[in-house]
Amino acid sequence: MKILMFTPYVPYPPNSGGQTRTFNLIKNLSRKHEITSFSFLRTDQPEPDISELKKYCRKIEIFRRKKAWASPEKLLVTAISPFPYLVNMYRSGRVTEAISRELSAEHYDLIHVETYYIMPNIAVTPVPVMLAEQTIEYLVYQHFTETTRLWPAKPLLYVDVAKHKYWEKYFWQKAKKVVAMSEADKEKMRELAPGLDVGIVPNGVDMDFFAKKVATRRTADTRFLFVGNFNWLQNREAVEILMAEIWPRIKVQLPQATLWIVGRSPTPAIKKLGGDSIKVSDDVEDIRLAYQGSAVLLAPLFGGGGTRYKILEAMASDLPVVSTEIGIEGIGANNRKHALISNSKEEMAKLAVEVVKNKTLAKTLAANAKKLVADNYDWGKISASLEKIYEETAGKN
Repeated sequence: MKILMFTPYVPYPPNSGGQTRTFNLIKNLSRKHEITSFSFLRTDQPEPDISELKKYCRKIEIFRRKKAWASPEKLLVTAISPFPYLVNMYRSGRVTEAISRELSAEHYDLIHVETYYIMPNIAVTPVPVMLAEQTIEYLVYQHFTETTRLWPAKPLLYVDVAKHKYWEKYFWQKAKKVVAMSEADKEKMRELAPGLDVGIVPNGVDMDFFAKKVATRRTADTRFLFVGNFNWLQNREAVEILMAEIWPRIKVQLPQATLWIVGRSPTPAIKKLGGDSIKVSDDVEDIRLAYQGSAVLLAPLFGGGGTRYKILEAMASDLPVVSTEIGIEGIGANNRKHALISNSKEEMAKLAVEVVKNKTLAKTLAANAKKLVADNYDWGKISASLEKIYEETAGKN
């Protein structure tokens, strides 16, 4: 089939979860299908090296957009617009025209869109649209609004959440097929839009890549790890929770413990956390060094949506995981078999110390989790599932 893949980011290099997902799907799908990539790039970002992407795409188009919160006119437009801020950040007549021209010039069997908030750029077309929701956006912003300390902004934020909820449901119903990352997300979608045609194509992991040894844990038996892109609201919240309520309890029980916080775009507050027992890195070239050089992954996530790459990658790297129910949601992991799971911050600290002290437990968790990921989240298997959904959406089966 001939597929137009439309994403809010350039798929390569895979510096974020979304980029990792899209690039691996393109890489696997290109074996049988012709892929054209249309994507956005912020004006403050350097021109990416797309030589690797060119190996798998017949055509690549990149559209510049302004950096978030750096566009006064977008804020003004949002105040009077029916769309939420995130949609206005990506909505572009120029992009709509470019997509329409491409669809007129070439015959496409399917348009694959990642994230609902770029959907307004697609004009009415007979080409079937499959919309993949990496997370349910209105729930992300609702969680942020409920927990933020920015009290004066809350009324405006709740208005933006309401806009997200309305338009997200609207574009789910406008697409011919919607794809969720997990059964939990699928259920939430159908609660809002009963009868919605939803398939499941989870996020995945490159098992061969993460199986290759590049580091040793012999000098890191008490090193705890947090991984996350800090452009993501929930990763910033998780670090706040970690530092306020979990890490101090771990240090009481394990005074020699160290913490490694790894992720792109750390805020000034996160950078300041670095010290004698805490290291903050935003430039780790090979993430395997972090996973293979640590004893436990801590994932105190309390905002839902999608499946977490950090957890899948840690599991593929033989690294035990301590997380919340919502943090590990959608992966199918069982407590004390594949990971240690608790919603209590005090209990998470105890579990993190337990897995460091109990080597047998650590090995058992790592082995079970690795098998779970290999059986269910390898990119090759996930791409095969997506192909079946493509055939259904395009009417090819």
